[in-house]
Amino acid sequence: MDAQAAKRQFLEYIEIERGRAVKTVENYDHYLSRYFEQMGVKTTGDITEQNIREFRLWLNRQPGSGRDSMKRRTQNYYMIALRAFLKFLRKRDMPAISPEKIELAKLPERQLDLITSSELDRLMKAPREAAAKETDPHKKRAYLRDTAIFEMLFSTGLRVSELCSLNSDLDLSRDELSVRGKGEKVRVVFLSPAAKEAVRTYLKARDDMEEALFVDGRPKHPHRITPRDVQRHLKNYVARAGITSIVTPHTLRHAFATDLLSNGADIRSVQQLLGHASINTTQIYTHVTDAHLREIHKKYHSRRT
Repeated sequence: MDAQAAKRQFLEYIEIERGRAVKTVENYDHYLSRYFEQMGVKTTGDITEQNIREFRLWLNRQPGSGRDSMKRRTQNYYMIALRAFLKFLRKRDMPAISPEKIELAKLPERQLDLITSSELDRLMKAPREAAAKETDPHKKRAYLRDTAIFEMLFSTGLRVSELCSLNSDLDLSRDELSVRGKGEKVRVVFLSPAAKEAVRTYLKARDDMEEALFVDGRPKHPHRITPRDVQRHLKNYVARAGITSIVTPHTLRHAFATDLLSNGADIRSVQQLLGHASINTTQIYTHVTDAHLREIHKKYHSRRT
């Protein structure tokens, strides 16, 4: 079968029947198109173990950031797209090599961007303290907004994209809300009293009609805040708080998970709260439970003297 026609059917399938996000569909299109072009694939029968191996070798020699070659994680994205495409061909009874023949490259253990509890405390206080001193209404609103953003991220463990998609019709009489995350999956997250109070104070200071919960931009032309906006504002507070390590909005998500685990939460519950599809993703936080287990071992394991 014509490879381009098969790819078009596949992309429509993952968007409509599998409910994948438009961005995911665009990425899969890019990965498959690059493979087809580089390996001269015209029909689905042209997909072979040999040219997949050659393509992987080519990818590994492509430039990445700095002087390094393309990251293995990025290379794996190509293989994941190709494997999904082959599964689709098999599902539609089209001749194709087994998707099981594609193995992903082993990745180094993921490193977390973590900050200490004292750094986290200083960061959370930075916009609140700035708001208390500010007299200009517009600037004060910005500080109140950032206070609410930080409290929300730490209270809920939301991804920054999920936070930016929230609307101002949030029911603050409840301690929970439903969010739509990756893969259009809905999960429940919980609001702390501090988060609810910070959001309530920020909304009271608002005088616009924008439906977004958090807005950015000039006073007369507010617009829904973007993840890039949040990152830019966060960078300023990191400097104010005297923190030298790298801090991103995702760092607060890590702090949320770490805080839960260090206080006794089980990893399955943390997986659900974070919206991870696989427990393997949540396993990156086992350094916290490992430390807890070490203390348990030290306290309860009998040692012969």
